[in-house]
Amino acid sequence: MTQITVAKQSGFCKGVEFAVNTALNLEAENVYVLGEIIHNADVVKLLEEKGLKTVEQLSCIPDGATVIFRSHGVPKNYYSICASRSIKVVDCTCGFVKRTQSIVEEQSAQGKFIVIVGEPEHPEVTGLLGWCAGNAAVVNDFNNIPCELETKDLCIVCQTTFSAEKFEKIIKNIKKLCKKTVAVFKTICYTTIRRQHETENLAKNCEAMLVVGGLNSSNTNKLYELASKYCKNVFRLANANDLDYSELKNFKSIGIVSGASTPNAQTREVLLKMEENTEVKATMADVVAKIDNESKFKRGQIVQATISKATDEGLQILLPFSKKEIALSKDELDCEQYNADDYMDKIGETIDLLVVELKPVLKLSQKMIKMLKEEEALSADIEAGKEFSVVCTGTNKGGLVAQMGTYSVFVPAKEIRPGFVKDLTKYEGKTLRLRALEIKKTGRKEIIASQRVILQEEYDAKEAEKQALEQNFFSNIAVGDIVEGKVERTTGFGAFVSVNGFDCLAHISDLSWTGTESVKDVLEIGKTYKFKVLKIDEESKKVSIGYKQLQPQPWDLVGDKYTVGEVIHGKVVRIVPFGAFVEVEKGIDGLVHVSQISYDRIETPASVLNVGDEVDAKIIALDTEMKKMNLSIKALLPEPERKPRSNKTEDGEGETRRSRAPRRSDDEFSNWSEGSISVGTSLADIIANAKKNK
Repeated sequence: MTQITVAKQSGFCKGVEFAVNTALNLEAENVYVLGEIIHNADVVKLLEEKGLKTVEQLSCIPDGATVIFRSHGVPKNYYSICASRSIKVVDCTCGFVKRTQSIVEEQSAQGKFIVIVGEPEHPEVTGLLGWCAGNAAVVNDFNNIPCELETKDLCIVCQTTFSAEKFEKIIKNIKKLCKKTVAVFKTICYTTIRRQHETENLAKNCEAMLVVGGLNSSNTNKLYELASKYCKNVFRLANANDLDYSELKNFKSIGIVSGASTPNAQTREVLLKMEENTEVKATMADVVAKIDNESKFKRGQIVQATISKATDEGLQILLPFSKKEIALSKDELDCEQYNADDYMDKIGETIDLLVVELKPVLKLSQKMIKMLKEEEALSADIEAGKEFSVVCTGTNKGGLVAQMGTYSVFVPAKEIRPGFVKDLTKYEGKTLRLRALEIKKTGRKEIIASQRVILQEEYDAKEAEKQALEQNFFSNIAVGDIVEGKVERTTGFGAFVSVNGFDCLAHISDLSWTGTESVKDVLEIGKTYKFKVLKIDEESKKVSIGYKQLQPQPWDLVGDKYTVGEVIHGKVVRIVPFGAFVEVEKGIDGLVHVSQISYDRIETPASVLNVGDEVDAKIIALDTEMKKMNLSIKALLPEPERKPRSNKTEDGEGETRRSRAPRRSDDEFSNWSEGSISVGTSLADIIANAKKNK
């Protein structure tokens, strides 16, 4: 006897179903589909018979027409092109694809290099490329990763129907190659993942597999590849016409899966054709449930039904291969509160129902399936310590209570989490992650469980992982190393930088050679910079790094910026007995020696200059190696005239002698008021005023 098993995740996915139904419900006049609505020849033919035209290029669509964008999506500029040509767009892009488009657009705008994992020629991939603002690459082979990715900041997304197993291998190899940041977005459709997992399980447990769907369907072909990996006898069918039962009759177990672009009708046709063979008629009841024959249902059997209508009393559903609707009471639905409007967009979807009663009328229930599943979960796995979840429904004096199927669940207060829990009521309505400590199956069925053991294990595992990472970090770093780190947060005394996942401190004094009042004046949170390792203290788990040590010092650039003879403008920053230091720029001070302040004799620099005065001075000496710059203010002042004078000797004979200018006394400047020298007053004006006052 042959056992036939049909995968639950078979037939149209929600995105494909929406696109096909939208196309079928449109008036066909002047309506075009850009590319095949789905990769299924039968569906494409059906739309063509309805009058819809399939084209491959926008240029083939006349102005003013209507275009359907299929679930694969299109490049971003297609929307503006259609708007400019008055083409009405009916957008059937899958929600998962739209999410990927948004990710690509946002990450690309931030300067990330986009990597799309998928088939280069697949329409979804070509559409995604049209949402990239910068460079992008398509990868579909984990053994052929482009070398150019090594130096890029990457954003990785995936074709929604790509192989999940292959995607993980590609990601692993890219991370090994890339030396910069790698942001991974797992954009494979969850329906695709579930479909692939179910295909894998069926292939492992069946002697033969049938994969039904369009031969040019990417997701169906991936199911075929996956099934072939675990089963030696896999048959690829476009539809029931491709079925040759003579190839199957000797197999005791056969699994059937279909792609996301395969209508349920095609899978049913395959099942009906198999039923025509007497060898399998006895077992097809488990698959087809005897068309329109409710009496063949068995209590406890799970059937798959299609939602056809939603009313205030509940749903109307169609059983497999039946045209007769059956009422499903809202009380039997698995929902917290029934609302007909919530099910309007689910019409056409299938749900699993349990046969509860056969007479006097057939009674089906969805919520009983959930209860049975919860009951089944109390089998070997949970008894062996597997984690399970429940929603806390209340409290008592000793802890929290919940319900799981026909079992009551009790969590003692000490088992809620590590440490003391003072307020138990805050857990009401919250989901608890539990592990069974004791299961009472007789009398009042009860599970005594603990959440604390799970949280404690996770904490211990995280601590162990942290210690391993720290050990690896300190084993691979040394003082003097140049490292790359991302600024995570800043404080008044410095920045905490993540280097290979470890927090290092860049002290504010090690950010700039000229000093800074705020870390944010030098470093920006979220950005990556290069730093030099200055100090490592493995015992206290502290690493000090410096940013300024990799930047040129101000004096390193002086030789290229200044030359002897050049005039600078600066501010007096400090005064010493032998002169004044003038700040030429931040980090560069020049010395004006007391002899270079004025042509006249000055007792002290402070008698002429004040800290904060702005002055012009000429560079008269420059030694970059010694970090010395000598300046002169008097070199910019007019040199005073020196006039000779005649003197007679006592004997009356005339004799001309060169006389020296009389030395001025300190009293000559005693009439300067203390605040008479203003900032910016030239030294020439100061001296002129002094002479005038005398």
